[in-house]
Amino acid sequence: MTSAAIRDQVSDHLLTPKNSAFIVIDYQPVQVGSIRSMDQKELVFNIVHTAKAAVNYSLPIIHSTVNVTTGINKPPIQPLMEVLGKYPTYDRTTINSWEDVEFKKAVVATNRKKLIMTALWTEACLTFPALDALKEGYEVYVVTDAVGGTSRAAHKAALRRIEQAGGRMISKTQMYCELQRDWARQETVPGFMDVFQSWDGFNPEKSRS
Repeated sequence: MTSAAIRDQVSDHLLTPKNSAFIVIDYQPVQVGSIRSMDQKELVFNIVHTAKAAVNYSLPIIHSTVNVTTGINKPPIQPLMEVLGKYPTYDRTTINSWEDVEFKKAVVATNRKKLIMTALWTEACLTFPALDALKEGYEVYVVTDAVGGTSRAAHKAALRRIEQAGGRMISKTQMYCELQRDWARQETVPGFMDVFQSWDGFNPEKSRS
């Protein structure tokens, strides 16, 4: 029962806390309320716990919103802000966040080539920056159970398009396991176990605030 030495976490071909960055885009009330590809309560639960994983493993986190400053849209949903409230948000008017100067600068500044990406909607605000990032040499990992589209067909077609361009599809639990890798790394185990939290105590009403 001897674990192998920890591999170089920067050059590892798998996701590690030292080679990955977490991107979260547009989890705002209007966008969440328009999701039809999955249950909205499940979506909120999944993105909140995916964000908790990013915090637990100390990943660089780039959080972007759309049209909050202009007053057209509301800030991110409260359950997500309870996790990411201390991180800055990059507000923009572009549908494609990669075309926002401050957002892209923040991504480049992480110096990470593996981007774990989440966004609403799958067919627009996820697909466009994912395709641009892939074209510029980044590896894109989409957390498929933490993203959603305006219909099941739109969501599936968008994931296919990203995958055809070279993106990788993962789940929130796979993300946790890949970052954790070994139960002997005890510092992050308590945070890992939160992914298996029951629905008890989860308040879906907060997602509508």
